[in-house]
Amino acid sequence: MGASLFDAARACLDAATPEAKVAATFVAAEAFARGELAIPDAAPEPDPIGMPGRPERPLLLHPRDLPRRGFGSNEGRAAFIHAIAHIEFNAIDLAWDAAYRFRGMPREFYLDWVGVANDEARHFTLLRARLNDLGHDYGDFGAHNGLWEMAEKTAHDGLARMALVPRVLEARGLDVTPGMIVKLRSLGDDATADILDVILREEVAHVAAGSRWFRWYCDRAGVDPAPRFRELLTQYARAVLYGPFNHQARSAAGFDEDELAALEKLAG
Repeated sequence: MGASLFDAARACLDAATPEAKVAATFVAAEAFARGELAIPDAAPEPDPIGMPGRPERPLLLHPRDLPRRGFGSNEGRAAFIHAIAHIEFNAIDLAWDAAYRFRGMPREFYLDWVGVANDEARHFTLLRARLNDLGHDYGDFGAHNGLWEMAEKTAHDGLARMALVPRVLEARGLDVTPGMIVKLRSLGDDATADILDVILREEVAHVAAGSRWFRWYCDRAGVDPAPRFRELLTQYARAVLYGPFNHQARSAAGFDEDELAALEKLAG
C-alpha cells in the first residue's frame, strides 16, 4: 500500500519549524493532487489531539497580555503583520487536522481541506516575507493560541469543528480585513494591503468550505443547521464573538440570514 493522506497530514502537523511545515504542506498537497496519497477505507483511529509541531517562538500569551500597537510605526505594522501571520500558521495546522482527524468522509472533504492547507501555507509565506521586508521575522512578537484551543474543544465532533473553527474564528477575518486594507492603503503600505487582498478573497472560499461541510454533517445527523449553529455558538463561542459582521462576505461564504441574525444577537 502506498503513502496515505492521513500519514502525510500527520507529518505536516508534526513539522516543528515554519520552513518544515510549509515545505511539507506544499509537497503533500501536490502529491494528493497527483493522486499519490490514498484515503484508506479502514484507517486506524487518529491520534488523540495535542499541540502540533511549533517553533520555540513566538511565545504564546493570553490575549490580554499582548500589547496593543498602532499601524503608524514600522514596529506597530510589523506586530500587526506578525499577528496575521500567526493566524495563517495556525490555519495550516487546523486544515491538516481536519483532513487527519475526521475519517470516512467523502473525497471532496479531503480535497477542500488539503487545498485550504496549501493556501494557508502560501499566505503565511507571503506575510513572513513582508515581515522580513520590515526587518522582523515570525517569532519576534508574542502571540495567542485561541485557534488551536478551539480545535482541541471540537476534536470529538466534525460538525462542531466545521461550525466553530472556519465559521466563527477564521470568519472573523472576513469582518476585519476590509478595514485593515483601507487603513494600510491610507498609510501608503500597498505591499501589505495587496497581500491582505489575496487572503481576504481566498478566505471567503475557506469559510464557505466550513459552511458546506457543517451542513453536510447536519444533513447526515438529521438536524436543522440554523438552531444547531445557535446552540454551538452559545455553548462554545460567546466569548469570541465580536461585531460588526461583514454580511456581504459572510453571505458569499455560506451564511444565511438566520445565522447572521444569531451572530448579531449573541455578539450584541
